[in-house]
Amino acid sequence: MRRRTGRLGDRNIVGEKILAYRIANNILQKDFLAHLQIRGLDISAVSLARIEGQMRFVRDHEVIIIASAMKTTPNELLGYCFEDYF
Repeated sequence: MRRRTGRLGDRNIVGEKILAYRIANNILQKDFLAHLQIRGLDISAVSLARIEGQMRFVRDHEVIIIASAMKTTPNELLGYCFEDYF
């Protein structure tokens, strides 16, 4: 797939983290899609590219599955810390 040349969108806050995770762990998009599919999330390569480019909204159940595939928590993926609010 081609490299993104345009700007990032503003439809999610997890896309940039997903892309950074894949690059840091040398995981191809098709391999990450396989990890998602094993966990029950069947999305296309185009959908993943749009998520990573922050051009597609991410549903709550998708965040949970994506976090699982990244071996992290949804809170970490979202950058959310409960202690900041209490």
